[in-house]
Amino acid sequence: MAAVGNAVPCGARPCGARPSRQARPGPQPRALLAAGPALIASGDELVAAVWPYRRLALLRRLTVLPFAGLLYPAWLGAAAAGCWGWGSNWAQIPEAALLVFATICLAHALTVLSGHWSVHAHCALTCTPEYDPSKATFVKVVPTPNNGSAELVALHRDEGEDGLEVLSFEFQKIKYSYDAREKKQFLPVAFPVGNAFSFYQGHRGFQEDSEIRAAEKKFGSNKAEMVVPDFSELFKERATAPFFVFQVFCVGLWCLDEYWYYSVFTLSMLVAFEASLVQQQMRNMSEIRKMGNKPHMIQVYRSRKWRPIASDDIVPGDIVSIGRSPQENLVPCDVLLLRGRCIVDEAMLTGESVPQMKEPIEDLSQDRVLDLQADSRLHVIFGGTKVVQHIPPQKATTGLKRSGRQRVRGLRPADRIQHLPGAALGRTQAGGLWAGSGHGKLLRTILFGVKRVTANNLETFIFILFLLVFAIAAAAYVWIEGTKDPGRSRYKLFLECTLILTSVVPPELPIELSLAVNTSLIALAKLYMYCTEPFRIPFAGKVEVCCFDKTGTLTSDSLVVRGVAGLRDGKEVTPVSSIPVETHRALASCHSLMQLDDGTLVGDPLEKAMLTAVDWTLTKDEKVFPRSIKTQGLKIHQRFHFASALKRMSVLASYEKLGSTDLCYIAAVKGAPETLHSMFAQCPPDYHDIHTEISREGARVLALGYKELGHLTHQQAREVKREALECSLKFVGFIVVSCPLKADSKAVIREIQNASHRVVMITGDNPLTACHVAQELRFIEKAHTLILQPPSEKGGLCTWRSIDSSIALPLTPGSPRTLAREHALCLTGDGLAHLQASDPQQLLYLIPHVQVFARVAPKQKEFVITSLKELGYVTLMCGDGTNDVGALKHADVGVALLANAPERVVERRRRPRDSPVLSNSGGRATSRAARQRSGLPPPEEQPASQRDRLSQVLRDLEDENAPIVKLGDASIAAPFTSKLSSIQCICHVIKQGRCTLVTTLQMFKILALNALILAYSQSVLYLEGVKFSDFQATLQGLLLAGCFLFISRSKPLKTLSRERPLPNIFNLYTILTVMLQFAVHFLSLVYLYREAQARSPEKQEQFVDLYKEFEPSLVNSTVYIMAMAMQMATFAINYKGPPFMESLPENKPLLWSLAVSLLAIIGLLLGSSPDFNSQFGLVDIPVEFKLVIAQVLLLDFCLALLADRVLQFFLGTPKLKVPS
Repeated sequence: MAAVGNAVPCGARPCGARPSRQARPGPQPRALLAAGPALIASGDELVAAVWPYRRLALLRRLTVLPFAGLLYPAWLGAAAAGCWGWGSNWAQIPEAALLVFATICLAHALTVLSGHWSVHAHCALTCTPEYDPSKATFVKVVPTPNNGSAELVALHRDEGEDGLEVLSFEFQKIKYSYDAREKKQFLPVAFPVGNAFSFYQGHRGFQEDSEIRAAEKKFGSNKAEMVVPDFSELFKERATAPFFVFQVFCVGLWCLDEYWYYSVFTLSMLVAFEASLVQQQMRNMSEIRKMGNKPHMIQVYRSRKWRPIASDDIVPGDIVSIGRSPQENLVPCDVLLLRGRCIVDEAMLTGESVPQMKEPIEDLSQDRVLDLQADSRLHVIFGGTKVVQHIPPQKATTGLKRSGRQRVRGLRPADRIQHLPGAALGRTQAGGLWAGSGHGKLLRTILFGVKRVTANNLETFIFILFLLVFAIAAAAYVWIEGTKDPGRSRYKLFLECTLILTSVVPPELPIELSLAVNTSLIALAKLYMYCTEPFRIPFAGKVEVCCFDKTGTLTSDSLVVRGVAGLRDGKEVTPVSSIPVETHRALASCHSLMQLDDGTLVGDPLEKAMLTAVDWTLTKDEKVFPRSIKTQGLKIHQRFHFASALKRMSVLASYEKLGSTDLCYIAAVKGAPETLHSMFAQCPPDYHDIHTEISREGARVLALGYKELGHLTHQQAREVKREALECSLKFVGFIVVSCPLKADSKAVIREIQNASHRVVMITGDNPLTACHVAQELRFIEKAHTLILQPPSEKGGLCTWRSIDSSIALPLTPGSPRTLAREHALCLTGDGLAHLQASDPQQLLYLIPHVQVFARVAPKQKEFVITSLKELGYVTLMCGDGTNDVGALKHADVGVALLANAPERVVERRRRPRDSPVLSNSGGRATSRAARQRSGLPPPEEQPASQRDRLSQVLRDLEDENAPIVKLGDASIAAPFTSKLSSIQCICHVIKQGRCTLVTTLQMFKILALNALILAYSQSVLYLEGVKFSDFQATLQGLLLAGCFLFISRSKPLKTLSRERPLPNIFNLYTILTVMLQFAVHFLSLVYLYREAQARSPEKQEQFVDLYKEFEPSLVNSTVYIMAMAMQMATFAINYKGPPFMESLPENKPLLWSLAVSLLAIIGLLLGSSPDFNSQFGLVDIPVEFKLVIAQVLLLDFCLALLADRVLQFFLGTPKLKVPS
């Protein structure tokens, strides 16, 4: 396929033609699709490629033409001409004809179904590529990874404003329109977001109805419609899935082979399983539908007056009035704040627990262009968030009468995914603006971004191919040996060969793999962890590097202000009670805090701690008053907010002079000490030494600056620039704040390190503070930590310098492994940027050995994670979900912490087993699990009632399918969200990941062994006349299903082990253990078969009659008991247990199902119930042979167990690639 970024516009030259070739007269030949246009702008976050198609006429489609036009007529012609026959034996005409006819029908069915399974196959079979989009009727849309699957969507034609035809399509509720004039590409609807502020400040809303209609036509409405399909539609989708079709095909073959009970049992189990999945899916969809932003009335300025309209009727360009809603209504779409202020709770989208203050743009420079990446945090209110408080604008503006609330301009459903992490995606028409808001983005992640957990991944496919080799060998043996008897029906032989080939893929494979992941999803939900991408759970079991943000993740938000340094000699910290008035004023005014109507102070926890420490009170009208000292209060006029890039914040405030009403204006600035250094008129001589020393002790240090500006007019105060405040400042101290570690950080980090993981810190904080925290948490246990210092002048060399400056080493090319062995390494954002620009290869060598990344920007955090992934490390990132969004999204396992929940809730509530844990999704699951536990089948139950129980358990199990993630439970920041602020959740995720991974691997081992044994017994033994009765097959299938069901319900152990699980199926241990266990079982089976034959009457005929009715015999009884015993042995031997999951005795359901199997085997062998044995077609076995069978079974079990454990000891433990 053509590279998307370099797609050739369709009109530039004939698509696919070489540029150098001369154009020839006459029609141009059509190029292949691969050379055609991808028709989408490179860098689009949702869509990777768009291919136009035209639907073929029914008779020209490849699903109809070759079959109706060629194969079926050819078969009829051949039948009419009497061409069917094997040699001269005309008696076999019907069978040969039927075989060919069945093959043609099967090929036809597979061709039609392949169009259901793959959009690419559907396009190839029923459509033709169309290079002129204006002639196309459909487009194939290929999304970017983890954004859903490719779809064939209809191309809509509308009339544009200029009367020309406009082409558009809708994909995942986002509308794309074709730009036929310039770019020749499909582009998401462009919203008015890149204009100068003067455009928004002077905007007066829609004045005429025609403008509103044009905007509605262009952008669509703001409706959040989600249609829940009916049961039959969803069931049809599942019933045509490849595995289900394959399973039904197998059931059909078994019916032809007269296994009626077994076939009906298997089919009913499959249908019940799929139907329960469909019901669960419908319930989930209904839940998501409820999440949509419900329409409510909102004041909109249209046609020169305020009028109430429904929120789903607003369009981009509307001016709306936004305020705190008594009904707790959410903001209906992304809006730009024109006038007034708001405090907004964005926890639902970003997971940020601190309400954000939003500022209007009315006083900002008119020439400045709106940059969503930089301005959205301060000036854009995101759709789906909640306004906690609003401050109405002070005065009316021409054309806008005050309505006592905010003036905001409907920005758009805003496709801001390209600009701001975790934000909105633009869309119109049926999905409306909601799909563009952050709210819609989260719903789209839940709806479209999650892959269904199925077995169709590459590893499973290769595994099936590996088993197929043995099946083909067995089928070939049956065919070659079977055809030696001229009297045998080739039809029956062919049927048997097909049965052998299909027996390789166990019908329960997709069910088992889905169950293992769903069990983990339910368990995580009970621990207040929500997952929007279930396919990532097994990745958690493979994690090698665990990365943590520091502030709010490892350290707590309860900050302690120690005092102010730099006011006296050296690094002495002055208590807050003794600091001068100027320092008081700087601390009291330089913040972004706001007071809510109920008196609550909201904002950055650090700023709250500072204001509380100096004991000043903030009022709702932006004034601060002292309580502990006698001085005038301050009025805050302008705030220049903190920005990560600037590393500082400044404010303009004023106080009344004593005995006068004149205002004296002041500037107060706070920020990183190294940033503010150049802004001070004069500094203490030991400025750098002071803040460095204190940072080494693990405290956060911010420099404070202050200056008096004297009298200013209102105009001057309003128009003052940031640069005017941030110069010639007076140094008034360093505020010193300690961030205590969270209560369980040390214990959790120790557990993670002891579980063979490398732990890394990636933080925006000072390197000295970060290294101190790393030492406290024992990330770093070396004597010296080296920090990479970029060169002071251009062309210089980077140097490694220890924290106390006692060691200085040059950065040498190549791997820093030797250096990392002796010292801990820390890399700063500046060092990272320097190496990125000068020596990217050296940076890649360095990254795996660095344990602390400090003073890194959000983009650099992302770079560190993607570099670790490129180097082949499975990476986990844990952060607080705001500035870590990029890193969380790119990590293999991203966990966002929500910082506003108690830490010990889960431990207390998990104990009572039968009480629901969660008020929403988990509660239902727990009670059902308890009900299921109490309703396990006792071992003495008969197979029929056991089958009913099993179906009931399956239904219950699917009822407690993955709990639906509700808004506020998960954030768009990461695939995993923890509702608790503790990093204990990382251990939970890794435990569940390891448990799921090991469960999956042991299932593959068991399935492989069963398939190999089955291939032998269906081939060699089949030709010797050994076959199972219908009842025998049903009992065996029932016990097998029970064991598989309960093996997937394994729970992880309470603590993480040092041993790591094997990351995939294909490793020396798995292949050798399967081969050796198979060899042991094979030899046992062959030995017992021969012993049984020796004790049976001799055969009279040369060739066995394979088609006679089932007759009980000693050989059959022996082989059946042996097959049952081997099946049980594979489960008992290959169940992994500790150190990743509970042991077999603790997994009660599995233990019971194995016990039932064992009792059944012993009962059948001893013949204790003659009626039972005759029901299952078993003969009475001589006593001495019973002893032989028992001894062989015991020896078989012991040898297979020994082989597995020896191999596990030598080969079963993978090593970590990086030092932990």
